[in-house]
Amino acid sequence: MPMKRVKEWQMHEEYASPLIIESTSDGRDLAELVDRNSRVLTDKLLEQGALLFRGFAVSTVTDFDRFISALNLPRLEYTHASTPRTALGNRIYTATEYPASQEIPLHNEHAYEREWPLKLGLCCLVPPSTGGETPIASMRRVTAAIGTKLIDKLEERRVKYVRHYSPSVDVPWQKAFQTNDPRDVTKFCAAHEITDEWLPEGILRTSQVCQGTARHPLIQERVFFNQAHLFHVSSLGAKAAKFMIDFFGHQRLPRQTFYGDGGDIPLEDLDAIRSAFAKEIQMFPWKAGDVLLLDNMQFAHGRRPFQGERNVIVALLEPYSQERRTSS
Repeated sequence: MPMKRVKEWQMHEEYASPLIIESTSDGRDLAELVDRNSRVLTDKLLEQGALLFRGFAVSTVTDFDRFISALNLPRLEYTHASTPRTALGNRIYTATEYPASQEIPLHNEHAYEREWPLKLGLCCLVPPSTGGETPIASMRRVTAAIGTKLIDKLEERRVKYVRHYSPSVDVPWQKAFQTNDPRDVTKFCAAHEITDEWLPEGILRTSQVCQGTARHPLIQERVFFNQAHLFHVSSLGAKAAKFMIDFFGHQRLPRQTFYGDGGDIPLEDLDAIRSAFAKEIQMFPWKAGDVLLLDNMQFAHGRRPFQGERNVIVALLEPYSQERRTSS
């Protein structure tokens, strides 16, 4: 059933997504559109994997919050964080607060954990003067580009994440776990099958083995689903990686990935993953008021460097655990 007072079009001829849903009337309320067309939009998101709402009256955190509420999906708290963000209330957060000059590679949100959001909402309140796009990539196409041999290896061996939380380096454990009490950290780790160890000088070491691939609960397609290429020290580039290894040593890097059995991930495997993502990248310039709704298992996202002010906010939606689904 067509929606009223909107026009729909594809941003890129080569790709099916994102589908642009643009208001044809000034001041149109996005939350109202969702309220009136929830089933239609749910079907469109499952079919397309990415929807970009444009031209609606979304200019504040409250406007975005109303849109998220209209989706009627449970929100996730950003616990066990891997990047710095600021909480804005009601489980809405700033996008990752890395320096403007730094690129964030394509990834699936929380794919470094055993529970992740099935959907991800992003809203641009203030676009940057240049750059700052949120590139996306179809995981169906990325998985095909990686190739069956490596995907099978990732599924079988899985991925191990090792992190060292050191004072003044990366995200401090107090912010990652949202507590100042080490006992709370130990309880969280025990509940999530994360190994934790307190080292001298207040350093916390954690390790966890998670999935290398996952199947979408509705589509049932197997996709690459991990962050081995982000957490591995080689993601910093050869020069920066050498500095980190020289400074911290191989055994105490702030973050590092291995295969689940503890074996090193060869650089050629990581290069193949990064090449596949780079091959399938799609980009569009943000406009003020844009809202991007992603199926987190169908599409990855990232961030390009930028100049000027950039205010993008995010909500993580509909928690899902492949392990719990399998065991239930």
